Amino acid sequence: MFATLSDRLADTFKNLRGKGRLSEADIDATAREIRIALLEADVALPVVKEFVAAVKDRARGEEVSQALNPAQQIVKIVNEELVTILGGETRRLRYAKSGPTVIMLAGLQGAGKTTLAAKLALWLKEQGKTPLLVACDLQRPNAVRQLEVNGERVGVPVFAPEPGNGVGDPVAVARASIEEAKRRLHDVVIVDTAGRLGLDAELMQQASDIRDAVSPDEVLFVVDAMIGQDAVSTAQAFLDGVGYDGVVLTKLDGDARGGAALSIASITGKPVMFASNGEKMTDFDLFHPDRMASRILDMGDVMTLIEQAEKAFDSEQAMKAAAKLSGQGGEFTLDDFLEQMQQVRKLGSMSKIMGMLPGMGQFREQLENFDEREIDRIQAIIQSMTPAERANPKIIDGSRRARIAKGSGRQVSDVNQLVDRFFEARKMMMQMARGGGIPGMPGMPGMGGPKKGKAKPQQKKGKGAKRSGNPAKAAQQAAAEKEKAAAAAAANPFGTPGGADVDYEQAAAALDLPKDFSKFLK
Repeated sequence: MFATLSDRLADTFKNLRGKGRLSEADIDATAREIRIALLEADVALPVVKEFVAAVKDRARGEEVSQALNPAQQIVKIVNEELVTILGGETRRLRYAKSGPTVIMLAGLQGAGKTTLAAKLALWLKEQGKTPLLVACDLQRPNAVRQLEVNGERVGVPVFAPEPGNGVGDPVAVARASIEEAKRRLHDVVIVDTAGRLGLDAELMQQASDIRDAVSPDEVLFVVDAMIGQDAVSTAQAFLDGVGYDGVVLTKLDGDARGGAALSIASITGKPVMFASNGEKMTDFDLFHPDRMASRILDMGDVMTLIEQAEKAFDSEQAMKAAAKLSGQGGEFTLDDFLEQMQQVRKLGSMSKIMGMLPGMGQFREQLENFDEREIDRIQAIIQSMTPAERANPKIIDGSRRARIAKGSGRQVSDVNQLVDRFFEARKMMMQMARGGGIPGMPGMPGMGGPKKGKAKPQQKKGKGAKRSGNPAKAAQQAAAEKEKAAAAAAANPFGTPGGADVDYEQAAAALDLPKDFSKFLK
């Protein structure tokens, strides 16, 4: 969504690297590039003006002029200002003190309200809530049926007393849903309302009537992040006509410029609360302004990745795999590898996962061209092996590889490649698990590995010095060694050649010690 903006900002900051101090011209040039980047990303003009003015004002202040690295300080300022225009802090749902919490969804037709209602219900269910979906969109054809299907997918009941398709009173349905929720002990009610292709008096009136009928604790305006500047004008008009408490952005995984989404919080003063960024019901989460700013600046979103991993990964399996890699629970096999790979698949597409890592913006083209089916091919190869082969890949010889290739529909070279890579990866992971660092790489903070400045490893002590096979030369070497040992003993009064006793008083007398100091050695 924000690829264009990310790339332009990255290029802008590249030009600042290596500069010890930033001149007024550098600041102006940087501000100009940031302005162009934001305008090209479709950010609203008032927001761009305010953003650039804030960045320039702070860039001319002491925090940059006295910084050791002004370029990094500029990036920090841009990051903080991005967080500000995105809403500042993460805004969470307000729950009712008594009775069911009522959440009303509103917005234009096509914004994705019905799908988002089910995503929100699943998210609340994972938080330990018992939501009830309410079908109040009785205008759009099959809207009620769509909500029922989505409710079945996420395991959440749907209250739909009217068939829809133009039949029924949405206000009466909304009012009845509260009593139904109380009767069936649901603690959250999600009301899906009708939309229109454009703003009109009928849409505003119906939304206002439903709001008055159910007195929602939260009114969420659902907006399509791909519709450009119209998103801002629609959000403002809906705020004036009906009012809402927060914004939900849908279709954040689209390829539109998406800058309008950055503008809504700043212009309307209402925070973005949730973001939907995929087609799966699990592709939905709280909107964190600081994490979104980090993504835009190609700093990654490691916190979201960790949270998703905690939900998707089986901790018991992960502990077993870690124990095997550290040499405490048997050998790490292809079965373990397959289990770990299947858990990673639960996080979503590999390109999305890799995109959350810092600095991956420079590999965007490779990530976009990554073939997700490659994981299915690897899985097919492993599952074509016998249990013995998966447990001990070393027994996979030429004939076995040919059979595995035939069974998985792949080439023998693919099987060879997988087995070879597995051994390499296992070796590297075992070294990392045991604190040895990554092979061939210097030590990293928190990891083992060779340290800079560490002394060279001492050579193993042999049984004795190597002697020449030539008798004359061997005798010469022995004489040289004897002379060297005698010289060392003479130079070191504390030496004990041959284990002889040492006369410490005589040794002390031979030392050049301060006056009256030698008595302490007697």
